[in-house]
Amino acid sequence: MITIFDPKTDIDLGTPARESQVQITLNIDGRSITVPEGTSVMRAAALMGTTIPKLCATDSLEAFGSCRMCLVEIDGMRGYPASCTTPVSEGMSVHTQTPKLATLRRNVMELYISDHPLDCLTCSANGNCELQTVAGQVGLREVRYGYEGENHLADVKDTSNPYFDYDPSKCIVCNRCVRACEETQGTFALTVSGRGFESRISAAGGDNFLDSECVSCGACVQACPTATLMEKSVVQMGQPERSVITTCAYCGVGCSFRAEMKGDQLVRMVPDKNGHANHGHSCVKGRFAWGYATHPDRITKPMIRKHISDPWQEVSWDEAVTYAASEFRRLQQQYGRDSIGGITSSRCTNEETYLVQKLVRTAFGNNNVDTCARVCHSPTGYGLKQTLGESAGTQSFDSVMQADVILVMGANPSDAHPVFGSQLKRRLREGARLIVIDPRRIDLVDSVHARAELHLALRPGTNVAMLNALAHVIVTEGLLDQAFIDERCETVDFARWSTFVSQPENAPEVLGLICGVPAEDIRAAARLYATGGNAAIYYGLGVTEHSQGSTSVMGIANLAMATGNIGREGVGVNPLRGQNNVQGSCDMGSFPHELPGYRHISNEVVRAQFERRGTSPCNRTRACASRTCSNRRWRAVSRACTARAKTSPRATRTPST
Repeated sequence: MITIFDPKTDIDLGTPARESQVQITLNIDGRSITVPEGTSVMRAAALMGTTIPKLCATDSLEAFGSCRMCLVEIDGMRGYPASCTTPVSEGMSVHTQTPKLATLRRNVMELYISDHPLDCLTCSANGNCELQTVAGQVGLREVRYGYEGENHLADVKDTSNPYFDYDPSKCIVCNRCVRACEETQGTFALTVSGRGFESRISAAGGDNFLDSECVSCGACVQACPTATLMEKSVVQMGQPERSVITTCAYCGVGCSFRAEMKGDQLVRMVPDKNGHANHGHSCVKGRFAWGYATHPDRITKPMIRKHISDPWQEVSWDEAVTYAASEFRRLQQQYGRDSIGGITSSRCTNEETYLVQKLVRTAFGNNNVDTCARVCHSPTGYGLKQTLGESAGTQSFDSVMQADVILVMGANPSDAHPVFGSQLKRRLREGARLIVIDPRRIDLVDSVHARAELHLALRPGTNVAMLNALAHVIVTEGLLDQAFIDERCETVDFARWSTFVSQPENAPEVLGLICGVPAEDIRAAARLYATGGNAAIYYGLGVTEHSQGSTSVMGIANLAMATGNIGREGVGVNPLRGQNNVQGSCDMGSFPHELPGYRHISNEVVRAQFERRGTSPCNRTRACASRTCSNRRWRAVSRACTARAKTSPRATRTPST
């Protein structure tokens, strides 16, 4: 749903939230508040509506404590501690507004302003500058230090990046950009060069931003409290007036964005920190590749032509809709009811997708509807439905931060799902162990800040063999979670599956020759996945876009169930899709053989339910079944790949997290 952004709800609380079962009660300016243990004094104050001035602190980054603007007084504590780096303690009494604090803050701000251009009226950040705001908060009215001494006002602006400018003359060296590049993006492309007064932000690996290791994700621009890092679009068009919440459609992450507008003109795209998929982060495409929205070549008016050789003619919407409807009728009258159909997009909303399939079934009178998810998601839908009982992945993206072992198969998150890739790398830097199963030597295998413990570079098309070899090790070496199996899985099916994978022909020494992977590496990967703690599997189109895609998905689900790695944070079976609403397009009934909710078109009871609600699905299912995944076809594929797909245990009562 698209909603207007309300800046009053987007308050920066200064430091990240902490989770704890222990609650701490303290007193701030005579008022009592209770917060989780580990919460900073700054955040506790913000939660009760008390604003403490800050420049280096933001709730998307860990506290740094360099700007010295957030000083407070705490009873029983010497000096004036920084509220951003001071954790709360039971019974603590904090004072955020005293005459001494006011003087200290004004003096610190005076030093900042003494080496900062006084061009606020012509600055691109005018009206949206934290330095300007804090100067007003502390009551700064004069600057006693002139520009006669050394300063950085003549520093040369770096305009090399095509999306944003870097103006070092306005930099207050708060380090927020450096920390964002490290903590949020994980590229480590920025650093602080020099010491003391000569400290400056510089791009690592090059003389300017364009030649450096910067990937233009925009995390540094998002973090900057001044106009030091500023989008070129804002420099050209000025500050936006309003925002609209929307969703990026480039990849399968589905990042939430604020489209910041001036009237009906788009000024910039800013990642929404309240977005559950991205938490205020973005990649270069979502952040800056929005020129198509305002490009002069964009078609904004309907056009028709009666023959492919005729030129396009602009017409009214009424005329365009009428002409399209008449042509649909003409084609059906001439070539039959099945001569037309529709294809839904996985970049559209659920509502749009639902209406397209309803149009095809009720107005066209056939089931000729399909979706691009046919290629990337339908194997997941079928495989997980057969094993887990639901066709969706089991976890949210945030679950990866609880994983101890991460298995990535047939996917390259760094390139295809970059925002999730950054989150995954962050977890790897925190100590999680990584297994990569992919013919390619992807970025995660061996990069500066992420390295796989095991890379199983299997031959293309041998995914099922690899999964059977891993399962063989887990079963024959007794690495199963028997308690989970007994409680959550169908024991008869599990017994048949375990008997099959235990056969000698499924041993790594045999299947490793087929896959082109040493048997000892396969055994090491299986042991690590089964015994390394919370283990999560993330797989992509390198698994699903194969003739044995559904069987591979069933094999992945079997591994998760056999080891008990499902049903809690940090584990699970997690498909990485191609578009932002692949799941929704399938849920809404975009396949010819399934109505919304994955209810089969041949089920008379289901058909009657839809007909009572105004949808009249075509009752000629034979033609549809010949073009889609009939049970007979899938069973043949399953037998060819695993000898007996029906032995896949079906989990019961396994909650999705």
